[in-house]
Amino acid sequence: MTTIRQRRVGKGTEAAEDQPSEETNVKPDGKILPDPPGGKVWKILSITVGGIVGISLGLLTSVYVATLHENDLWFSNIKEVEREISFRTECGLYYSYYKQMIQAASIQQGLHGLVYDNKTESVRTINILERMNVYQEVFLSILYRILPIQQYLEPVYFYIYTLFGLQAVYVIALYVTSWLLSGTWLSGLLAACWYITNRVDTTRVEFTIPLRENWALPFFAVQIAAITYLLRNHLQPAQQRLTLMAVFIATFLFSLTWQFNQFMMLIQALALFILDCLDMLPTAKVTWLYIIQISGLLLVCVLQFFNSMILGSLLISFNVSVLIARTIQKNLKKGGLLNRFGKLILHVLLVLCLTLLINKFIKKILNLESDEHIFKFLKAKFGFGATRDFDANLYLCEEAFGLLPLNTFSRLSSTLLFYVYGFVLFLLTAAAVIVAFRNLSGSDQVHFKEKKEEYTVTLKPDAAYSLVHTVLFGCLALSTMRMKYLWTSHMCVFASFGLCSTEVWKLILKCLHLYTSQRTQVIKYSIPIITLLYISFKFWPGIMDELSELREFYDPDTVELMNWIKSNTPNTAVFAGSMQLLAGVKLCTGRTLTNHPHYEDKNLRERTKQIYQIYAKRSPGDVHGILRSFGTDYVILEDSICYERRHSRGCRLRDLLDVANGHIMDGLGENEPDLKPSLYPRFCEEIKKNLPSYTMHFTRVFQNKTFHVYKLAKHK
Repeated sequence: MTTIRQRRVGKGTEAAEDQPSEETNVKPDGKILPDPPGGKVWKILSITVGGIVGISLGLLTSVYVATLHENDLWFSNIKEVEREISFRTECGLYYSYYKQMIQAASIQQGLHGLVYDNKTESVRTINILERMNVYQEVFLSILYRILPIQQYLEPVYFYIYTLFGLQAVYVIALYVTSWLLSGTWLSGLLAACWYITNRVDTTRVEFTIPLRENWALPFFAVQIAAITYLLRNHLQPAQQRLTLMAVFIATFLFSLTWQFNQFMMLIQALALFILDCLDMLPTAKVTWLYIIQISGLLLVCVLQFFNSMILGSLLISFNVSVLIARTIQKNLKKGGLLNRFGKLILHVLLVLCLTLLINKFIKKILNLESDEHIFKFLKAKFGFGATRDFDANLYLCEEAFGLLPLNTFSRLSSTLLFYVYGFVLFLLTAAAVIVAFRNLSGSDQVHFKEKKEEYTVTLKPDAAYSLVHTVLFGCLALSTMRMKYLWTSHMCVFASFGLCSTEVWKLILKCLHLYTSQRTQVIKYSIPIITLLYISFKFWPGIMDELSELREFYDPDTVELMNWIKSNTPNTAVFAGSMQLLAGVKLCTGRTLTNHPHYEDKNLRERTKQIYQIYAKRSPGDVHGILRSFGTDYVILEDSICYERRHSRGCRLRDLLDVANGHIMDGLGENEPDLKPSLYPRFCEEIKKNLPSYTMHFTRVFQNKTFHVYKLAKHK
């Protein structure tokens, strides 16, 4: 049979709980009662069945996303250059270092090429291991070279299968977290099903495989699972030490694989700080988590050759400040409501002031400016004044860094996830407010337990952490769409935990004066099972249709360009162009670049702005001089940028350049009064007319429907 492909451009009873309730298994003095013989058998059986289900779901998810990737691109059938082109933008840049290590004569030479790299940025030698988070590519390439798999598996498959395999780790970690929070693996099953059915909003691994977040988020999920276990009561010392080790390893791996790790862990540190201040977490465990964050980040800093951006991170400054403030201020959690509240405000102010002072001091000492573009972007994004800064506006105009679209919630609601999430969030937030007020007011806990046990609202430390975690990361996702994957995956965990939680249903039934233990157990298992049946019947046919849809990668213009570069230019040639395209040029051809998409370096950002003058209104002599100052031999112009229509006026790349240069933008619409008309036409348009003033500097050597390549004259 001939296959036609479309081308694509460009359990449940109470015995199912793995740990019996503290109400029945823990004495008032804190000693744990032994399990009855029958209960122990059920516990072992439950853990075994739950473990098998979790591992199976993880593996199925890996197969699912791998199949989608194959079906979308026909990856097994297309040429090598097409496979490499499919790694778009920064994905191609990261994969190029894996390819470079594989092709090196030896592992030592490959590492030397990364530490002393002069092909990623022309006329500069940079340390890739310092500048970028590519240790995963280094480790994977070494593994591929030493394992006897070369004759069975191509390097690219070893790479992508590893990433798809990490999805199994991701789903299993989410499954375990939900299981730990609720006490039943049915919750983990529901969380995994929600993750899969909401794939569009929980992961994008199948089409952005080498992206740093696809490496990092599985380790972050493992860390959350370990923290959830750490925050449980009655852990034995050996259990606690092992759990702390697991948290450290996961934190280290997360930090090593993503350059934005410090910002994610800062939010996590804020969650811990809030809960510690409200006396909802054990202070000793919180302190250990602060220390783990700092030590994990410092270890990454050493491996990245003392990367100054890590040393100057707000996370290190904040955690150090919290530890110092806690040493200075004693008895924070003693006294009445007003007394404790006043001390708490002073504590927060002290921590904030210390954080800013320490961070400013470190940045002054290190002369650190690598992350200034992020703070400029945040300042403009949240309305603290407009900016003409090119880098900040480049982020502001990208959809991925905009607000979370409203249609996201309609998709999440179609699987019932958002409705359940909102319901659980409301209940646990109300419970957290009550518990926090009770903690701050210093109410007699014994009185509550003895006199008003039926009406006492409690919130376990692990549930409290999960609540604040989801709220803070939800705020991040709402403000920056690209970060939604940190929120939506945990949303699946949080919603499923709430739906399967004895505490949640017990609270609801008590409020309705309908509480009985048997009724709670019936609802706890029946509602999730009904939800699972609904999801299965509604979305299984769609998943099957998705898996049967076949397409093929199709980008002939880019393939033609890469083949021409490999065949018609010297290996030492230097290419200028857009960041996204040049990442592909390096991967496919190995030629030297002037700039690239990894934007965490001030000099590179300034260089990119200069290179992008090819799309501004500048004279041919000026553009030629700029390009030659970076050793450029060839420049690639893209019609999709020169005549861009994807963005609205004011957000097109040419508009950003015009405003940064003080020039009036093209087209109808208002301009700021101090902008002036340019003395020159737009370079990318005018050069195609082959006027003498341009041909004396530039000679067209390649052209197709999308790209125009010009060779630069050697004169100064």
